Amino acid sequence: MITADLATMRQNYSLHELDESSVDPHPIQQLRTWISEAVDSQLLEPNAMTLATVDASGGPTTRVVLLKEIRDRGVVFYTNYESRKGQQINHNPRVCLNFLWLELQRQVRIEGIAHRIDDEESKLYFQSRPKESQIGAWASRQSEPIPSRVILEKRFRELEEKYHEEAYLPLPPYWGGYLVEPVLMEFWQGRMSRLHDRVQYQLRDGSWIIERLSP
Repeated sequence: MITADLATMRQNYSLHELDESSVDPHPIQQLRTWISEAVDSQLLEPNAMTLATVDASGGPTTRVVLLKEIRDRGVVFYTNYESRKGQQINHNPRVCLNFLWLELQRQVRIEGIAHRIDDEESKLYFQSRPKESQIGAWASRQSEPIPSRVILEKRFRELEEKYHEEAYLPLPPYWGGYLVEPVLMEFWQGRMSRLHDRVQYQLRDGSWIIERLSP
């Protein structure tokens, strides 16, 4: 079997640069700028972000979720509160998020605290989703073992029939949004010779301190 030589894979980065003297004073606004540039570049899923949580024993877990809103206080994503990530956030609300846009040679890392948003806000977003997605949220008991896909599809068809005359479904009591309020954000821009630009924002006594980190 022929396998790639992973040790020799390298990519020189030279598209952009990042300087601590020219970034926005607030990291959320800097994130808005980079997200906008990722969207304008027509990247696939520019709002995809890796979410890291820890379980009761301190073991880490990661998965990819989708950013759905940027607020002045932080970023919002939606999920099943009874899922593995929901249970872990309930146990320890400290989380980490990571965006990776390879085409722009950029990353953003966010450390923060996850808080549930208001149920009414979650309802408004839930009922704005395609009806099939709403049914899917009711049909799936996320993260729980399931004997076969047949059971999942049966639940979906039953709910589809039950709500076939309804424009939208009610909000499941176990489903909603989290707002992650950052305490640290790092913006990474790839540069030549692995001398990457890393600019960190850290919240100290209510103010954002900006500093450059060694690559």
